[in-house]
Amino acid sequence: MKKKQQPGGGGDCPAPRPPAAAAAAGGGPGPGQGGGWKRRRPLSLLPFLSLRDYGFCTATLLLFCLGSLFYQLNGGPPHFLLDLRHCLGNSTYLDDHGPPPQKVLPFPSQVVYNRVGKCGSRTVVLLLRILSEKHGFNLVTSDIHNKTRLTKNEQMELIKNVSTAEQPYLFTRHVHFLNFSRFGGDQPVYINIIRDPVNRFLSNYFFRRFGDWRGEQNHMIRTPSMRQEERYLDINVCILENYPECSNPRLFYIIPYFCGQHPRCREPGEWALERAKLNVNENFLLVGILEELEDVLLLLERFLPHYFKDVLSIYKNPEHRKLGNLTVTVKKTVPSPEAIQILYQRMRYEYEFYYYVKEQFHLLKRKFGLKSHIRKPRPRPEFFIPSPLETEEPIDDEEDDEKWLEDIYKR
Repeated sequence: MKKKQQPGGGGDCPAPRPPAAAAAAGGGPGPGQGGGWKRRRPLSLLPFLSLRDYGFCTATLLLFCLGSLFYQLNGGPPHFLLDLRHCLGNSTYLDDHGPPPQKVLPFPSQVVYNRVGKCGSRTVVLLLRILSEKHGFNLVTSDIHNKTRLTKNEQMELIKNVSTAEQPYLFTRHVHFLNFSRFGGDQPVYINIIRDPVNRFLSNYFFRRFGDWRGEQNHMIRTPSMRQEERYLDINVCILENYPECSNPRLFYIIPYFCGQHPRCREPGEWALERAKLNVNENFLLVGILEELEDVLLLLERFLPHYFKDVLSIYKNPEHRKLGNLTVTVKKTVPSPEAIQILYQRMRYEYEFYYYVKEQFHLLKRKFGLKSHIRKPRPRPEFFIPSPLETEEPIDDEEDDEKWLEDIYKR
């Protein structure tokens, strides 16, 4: 049975309705929207982004993936993210590995002056007290003067105390070289000053007995148990008759300050000597010579200006000279040539180290255009006899030393 064909259409398809009817039914464009059907835009996740915005998002995602890859390969955040953190401030970055690291200063913020005894250290410490007040660095000192060799636990304790000091700091003490990195600490910058070994020994010998110009009785405080016959023992007798104070290992004094805390560092020999040279090259920024102290201070001012700026002008100040004269050892006498030659033989490793440091110091001076005050090189110990040592008289002045220090601090 055939169906009746609808007018205006063919087959089973219904005839299209007029635009007005379609609009009324809500299925077509309204008035003024044109006739016919309009294909609808498919829905998307971000319909409001342009093609350029999609490209930017893709590039950002790619950078994030690369950053995550660097993070995993390096075991932590990539360096450029850390640099960005420092530029923007610590508050923009959450450190998942503990407290934020200390701010890295643009100069050495940890300096150690493990000063060798009777090598001008009291003069330098006096300058450091003035400079710390002037430049605002933390001068860390110690009241321990007679313990240079430390046990393992003592080393750990000292390194811990020094490492936690407020930076920038300069720590000074009579102590043999300490390897901070061995106990997990940051290795500081080391500086030191040495002098001719025989002259150092003679200065120490008479200082222990008679002190210096700071007080007539200060030697009694340092060596109260010394017997009178020992206090007035003739230096030639001490050397020629091989008293313990004038023989090894007591004469092997300078090298352990650079060799370190190993027991072999206290045994006179090639092992301690070579290890001391190695530490000088790897851990010491500067090892100066007391005989050329002004050049030492000048180089320190160039290398560590945040600590030693204006140190030479302070040192040359006549007021400072007056205090410096008070630290000169009194009643020094010169041993006989025979006794001196014996000292040279007993201190041959000390002299080999001294001349090595001296040559390195002069190379450094020439690099910075400084000329040595010594026109001709001094002969080696087996031929050299030192000139007589004279005790300098202090300048008479009634001004109080502490008052002068206070005046310097205010400048």
